[in-house]
Amino acid sequence: MRKEILEEMADGIETPSYIFDLETVKERLEMLRRVFNGTASICYAMKANPLLVGEVSGLAEFYEVCSPGEFRICERAGIPMDRIVLSGVNKEEEDIDRIINKYDGYGTFTVESKSQLTLLQQTARKHGARIEILLRVSSGNQFGCDEETIREIIAKREEYPNVSIMGLQYYSGTQKKKLTKMKEELHFLEELIVSLQADFGFITKELEYGPGFYVAYYEREQKINEEAVMNEFLRMLWSTKFGGHITLEMGRYIAATCGYYITRVADKKITNDQNYLIVDGGINHLNYYAQNMGMRIPRFLHLSETAAKEDEFPEAWTVCGSLCTSADVLVKNLPLRNPRINDILIFENAGAYSITEGIYLFLSRDLPRVFFYNDEKGIYLVRDTKRTDTINDLDRKDTDDFVIEEIKL
Repeated sequence: MRKEILEEMADGIETPSYIFDLETVKERLEMLRRVFNGTASICYAMKANPLLVGEVSGLAEFYEVCSPGEFRICERAGIPMDRIVLSGVNKEEEDIDRIINKYDGYGTFTVESKSQLTLLQQTARKHGARIEILLRVSSGNQFGCDEETIREIIAKREEYPNVSIMGLQYYSGTQKKKLTKMKEELHFLEELIVSLQADFGFITKELEYGPGFYVAYYEREQKINEEAVMNEFLRMLWSTKFGGHITLEMGRYIAATCGYYITRVADKKITNDQNYLIVDGGINHLNYYAQNMGMRIPRFLHLSETAAKEDEFPEAWTVCGSLCTSADVLVKNLPLRNPRINDILIFENAGAYSITEGIYLFLSRDLPRVFFYNDEKGIYLVRDTKRTDTINDLDRKDTDDFVIEEIKL
């Protein structure tokens, strides 16, 4: 989004708010499909930003869904079941039963343990369905199966007649700055696939791989030629001996750069020789990967009704939110020229995870408004502010006229 358009839009909206630029999402997905066309499909990991599900439906071939709630979002958005990869470390029997029954076994289900495989087999058999699954390979944490378990399942696959094992799923983490890490992972998967065929006659038809591409969040991080990186990664895929279908799962990389978090300066003060700004948002709304107590400076814009004088030099300001906790520090030492109350700060690259990872219920503050932007409609409201005090309270009558009675001692 051009800076002048963003500044014009931000000045007229109530804060705190998010703006998600749909043109940026579209451009990124079109670039990915252009580069990987014919080599790999794109799967949107919707946990990065579930609000974008309906907006990317024509551009992402698949959606990774990791919870019953995420699945219901896809249902409401009209996403076909055959475009959903139902993942998640905890698959609950009631939800699996409903999904397999309602959708006749369509879709792809991941397997993270032998007990999950048993659940899927029994439920598919109950409804007379045959479902397709991917075995998730662990990268050394609680997710997925280790190689020994994978091999055991493949060896005994005839014991699960209602599931068709299509292949493997693998994801080891995000924000990988070097392609060498991905090269090592692809080599590991290639060796595993070759050995499964050699030892058990199993042909891997599908590999879903999460590369974990890097997003430059902070001011001092150098921006890179995104398409050049994708083309280099494409050549790595070409060099593998895997002949099946590849799906690349991405969430942060697709969504991060489309988002802007807009907050207004509510107070300004100097305490113990430290410059502080208090804004009407906070860490309950904004969460950057690898940010630690605001020590790193994200990319941002400062909008002020009063233009800075030419001889005014930036000073370091600690920007804090409205939560009653000393942890509510968005950024320390933010360089600003004479910030004032009611000035607007726009934090960029807030399109992934901030919308869901914030501690939204703390202090019962309202949820921010959410705006979409595209070239045709401009900016438009898609979710108004929402109260959280009703969630943090018992099921009492909700009224604005409630008055706490004065108690005289």
